[in-house]
Amino acid sequence: MRRTREPMTLSLPPFTRAVTWLVGINTGIYLLMELLSRVAPDVVRFIYRHFELIPSAAVQHGELWQIVTYSFLHLGFWHWFGNMLGLWMFGAAFESAWGTRRFVELYSVGVIGAAVTTVGVAYTRLLGGPDTATVGASGGVFAILIAFGMLFGENEIMMIPFPFLIKAKYFVGILIVVTLAFAMAGGGQVAYVAHLGGLFFGYLYVRRGPKAALANVGLTERYYGARNSYYRWRRRRAAKKFEVYMSKHDRQVNFDEHGNYIPPDDDTRKGNGGSKSGWVN
Repeated sequence: MRRTREPMTLSLPPFTRAVTWLVGINTGIYLLMELLSRVAPDVVRFIYRHFELIPSAAVQHGELWQIVTYSFLHLGFWHWFGNMLGLWMFGAAFESAWGTRRFVELYSVGVIGAAVTTVGVAYTRLLGGPDTATVGASGGVFAILIAFGMLFGENEIMMIPFPFLIKAKYFVGILIVVTLAFAMAGGGQVAYVAHLGGLFFGYLYVRRGPKAALANVGLTERYYGARNSYYRWRRRRAAKKFEVYMSKHDRQVNFDEHGNYIPPDDDTRKGNGGSKSGWVN
């Protein structure tokens, strides 16, 4: 990890290559959604339903693209403006120091890591639930913030619009404490869990590199493991409900511990040699 103590101001940073593209794409999508909300609200509802991050849809219905597409959707002007301001002011410094490729990797790790964190916490039901939607680029922005604090920690930045300076490491530390406090308090309508996920995976990226950060995300393995566990649980639950239903109608059916149907021992109906039949996952 490389640190710098060079003087720096973030009042008017340059628009570097990747920052320009990300701000432009996010702004274009925001303006398009604003326009469609006035002329075609049904289209807007369809887009949000399938492209915002809904843990139940991503895990249970295989809409895995949501772990990326949610970051390009914003609710309202200030939501969009705050993320784009942070992306520009802090992202330009990181891209200038480490290059475009590393910046894009950091931002992507933050977005995806925030999504995975949100999905994982949603299924614990500690904060929100699997049907709670998340949108916004905050995961990527917070990954950039923690990277900025680690690389330029001794540099002083001006707290626009407040006329005083603060070291970058203290500024990032305050953000982490505030975000953690709001997350523990429930967070209201703000996805503070996603913020913390972005911070964590951004930290891993800077400290240990992209491979280590992506290995901690473990997208494929964790996604399919969670999905298969959910389907097995749902099958066992359905089997139990069906047993109760049939018993109320004076009929008995049996299922094994995996929720597979066990046919009755009737030699005249064993056309398959007496093997068990069941649902295929």
